Amino acid sequence: MKILVVGGGGREHAIIKKLSESKYHPELICAPGNAGIASLAECVNVKATDIQGIVSLAQERKVDLVFVAPDDPLMLGAVDRLNERGIRAFGPKQNAAIIEGSKAFSKELMKKYSIPTADYETFSDADEALAYIRSKNSYPAVIKADGLALGKGVIIAQDYAEAEKAVNDIMRDKVFGESGNKVVIEEFLTGHEVSVLAFCDGQTVVPMVSAQDHKRAFDGDKGLNTGGMGAFSPSRYYTEDVAKQTYDRIIRPTVDALIKEGRPFKGVIYFGLMLTKDGPKVIEYNARFGDPETQAVLPRLKTDFIDIINAVIDGALDKINIEWSDDAAACIVLASGGYPVAYEKGKKIEGLSSVPKDVYVYHAGTKFDGDDVVTSGGRVLGVTAKGETLEKALEKAYAAVGKIHFDKMFYRRDIGKK
Repeated sequence: MKILVVGGGGREHAIIKKLSESKYHPELICAPGNAGIASLAECVNVKATDIQGIVSLAQERKVDLVFVAPDDPLMLGAVDRLNERGIRAFGPKQNAAIIEGSKAFSKELMKKYSIPTADYETFSDADEALAYIRSKNSYPAVIKADGLALGKGVIIAQDYAEAEKAVNDIMRDKVFGESGNKVVIEEFLTGHEVSVLAFCDGQTVVPMVSAQDHKRAFDGDKGLNTGGMGAFSPSRYYTEDVAKQTYDRIIRPTVDALIKEGRPFKGVIYFGLMLTKDGPKVIEYNARFGDPETQAVLPRLKTDFIDIINAVIDGALDKINIEWSDDAAACIVLASGGYPVAYEKGKKIEGLSSVPKDVYVYHAGTKFDGDDVVTSGGRVLGVTAKGETLEKALEKAYAAVGKIHFDKMFYRRDIGKK
């Protein structure tokens, strides 16, 4: 079996690591991959967003399956183009991936089908958006770029000055490009945040074990939003009762809503949730595995990953029993100084070979410079450990972090502490 994985970050490394453990012993190719992925798969320098390049590569290599992992190629219709050529692909089609590609669409969907979420309004005019914020005069205010923004398109404004800057940055200065043509302005929800990923085959939906991400750059949830500074699984607050409520009120209704809209979803849906005093509410949907949640969730998967992938594609998820280990997992992200704004690349990474065997280092932003592994992104590595308890997993992960170094490296020291 030959599998092509599209993408080149920590999430893709986690997906490839899990695929490499399959009883089918697949031959793995990754486009474009990174220095860590290269130890498990052949890396081919085709960008994830080069859809024609991905299709051509899949045809040339006669792959059995393409796993489209990141949001951009899904929204660009990668699965649609692959299917048109008769190539099996894992991931939602373009018309279903819009639940992540447009926040305005996803909020309208939730309103139409009474799926619990924060109150909101959508604007395509900056002056109208600012007038609405002034009229509400309620802070913190949540301001979201409508489209994809590498996980950085959400600003939580503490006062009007911050809200005005956010709207101007997104809508007038176009810091996120066309993704900022519209903004969604939401009420600020309070409670415990939880991430729940679910496999979906268009009809059947099976939630995975819960996780919690840490979006802010610095300890104590300070600093700008990032793509994620660390994650752990399971959440302490996602009890069986909360899980049942979430399935009945959010997960199942979302899948049914997409079917009714003629947009059946096949792949992985990510539910970003806030556990409020009024029950779980949706903060956001993603149309794929989250990063870094994947690095904490997939290591706990016991069922063969390829069997699940095939069941999703074939609409046979109800025929498979998905099992998870009882242990906990924690992932600590090591980032480049200055991230998520400006940062330098090309810093030599030292100490990787001294990490203990029972801790796995997922590469996110790395490349080779001769024989050296150097930084090539904002989030560089995800150091992941499992343990009988979350505390033991965190202890192992942080001990391993202490063995790795690169110039200006920083990381949060409070992952899993809340």
